[in-house]
Amino acid sequence: MQERIVFLIDMQSFYASVEKADHPEIRDRPVIVSGDPERRSGIILAACPLAKKYGVKTAEALWQAQAKCPQAVIVRPRMQRYIEMSLEITKIFERFTDLVEPYSIDEQFLDVTGSQKLFGPPREIAHKIQNAILKETHVYSRVGIGPNKILAKMACDNFAKKNATGIFQLDQTNLKETLWRLPIHKMFGVGSRMTEHLRRMGIRTIGHLAEFPLERLKKRWGINGEVLWLTANGIDHSRVTVQTHDTQKAIGHHMTLPRDYKTLEEIHVVLLELSEEVARRCRAKNYQGYTLSVGVRGIDFDHPTGFYRQMKLPFPTNFGTDIYKPALDLFKRHWDGLPVRSLGVTLSDLQPADQYQLRLFDSPIKKEKLGKAMDIINAKYGSATLVRAASLLAAGQAFERSKKIGGHYK
Repeated sequence: MQERIVFLIDMQSFYASVEKADHPEIRDRPVIVSGDPERRSGIILAACPLAKKYGVKTAEALWQAQAKCPQAVIVRPRMQRYIEMSLEITKIFERFTDLVEPYSIDEQFLDVTGSQKLFGPPREIAHKIQNAILKETHVYSRVGIGPNKILAKMACDNFAKKNATGIFQLDQTNLKETLWRLPIHKMFGVGSRMTEHLRRMGIRTIGHLAEFPLERLKKRWGINGEVLWLTANGIDHSRVTVQTHDTQKAIGHHMTLPRDYKTLEEIHVVLLELSEEVARRCRAKNYQGYTLSVGVRGIDFDHPTGFYRQMKLPFPTNFGTDIYKPALDLFKRHWDGLPVRSLGVTLSDLQPADQYQLRLFDSPIKKEKLGKAMDIINAKYGSATLVRAASLLAAGQAFERSKKIGGHYK
């Protein structure tokens, strides 16, 4: 049986690369893509390699980056343009294989097992794809190659990005002398907290984890312990599939506020807007949800406050008011009264929206018709054409949010 060949292809400094491709006059200058410094989104989203040489890092504050690299060109994000470029790159991938699975806006998995007779061995295919992307979009890409998705991902993150060719192949033949020597925090799926847990157990490298007794890991973390062990050993049975995003387990929306919200009168406006947005997304995908979750973060990063709570609704819904009322109740019940930095509302336990239980005093049919009418109008004339009156208050964010994609300006 032929071994599978999977690529994880990552676009180098994607947002910054797109800006350089669209503006040749800044191609040889350090470029930083950052949110609006006057709002909370003044955070580095991408920095080109020239900027990174000065120590600029993704996710740090803009003022910190400017102190390191005062000559950098600061560009605000254009999310619509990045989405369009990502789709262009997907079309290039689809010329080499029909098995393309988006992982993020700048990373995609490809299964090229069946493409080798047409395009050559794995490294040759990787070079061809790199050249096609560079020629057609002026964006440089890195390729991790492996027999499965997990090894392709770790090959890209840990080796291809540091390789002069931007290509690295990781499999069972070179696992011990490459991946296993890396510190444990370099393994996919291991964050800072898990790193500390593993270090206290004497596990300091990926190799230590790979050779650690599986039963001890399972006893400590159950199925998650087994997943850690499998990852360290490069074992992954998941396939590259085009159906990955066809189903959802939850639909939610999170918002970082432009300032600290301190009163219930302000917060309830945002909860209402979030509830309406979650309802709209559910209707767009023909879902309704049974479980409501509300998440809140306070303003102090050093001493985090806030909560994440959920509750079962009496009936599944995709109507804004049905989501908002219990969300507000959850918030009132668990809020500590401290200022709020961000809020999130999520519906889970999703089921098809065309199946529902009729109720004696509350007609879901009337709500369904009203929701769809609002969606049609907002889709045609703009997402803030019809909003709740509360959005006209100073605390409202609906009009500002309508100008954005993914929390950033289009």
